[in-house]
Amino acid sequence: MANQRTDSHGGTVKVTLLKSPTGFNRNQLAVVTGLGLRRIRHTVELKDTPDTRGMIHKVRHLVEVTE
Repeated sequence: MANQRTDSHGGTVKVTLLKSPTGFNRNQLAVVTGLGLRRIRHTVELKDTPDTRGMIHKVRHLVEVTE
């Protein structure tokens, strides 16, 4: 059986960087860069996949997510 929480429904999510990753762990800076976010208030639209959700979860205190 498929897990609803981790299944991709083919949708997208909009991710906006609200805080600077400066001063946080270097791994979090790498995740923010990997998401494609370049500066504060920059928004990107990404596919809603378990991998993307995991990255967002790691930096959830720095970003805002809109489905």
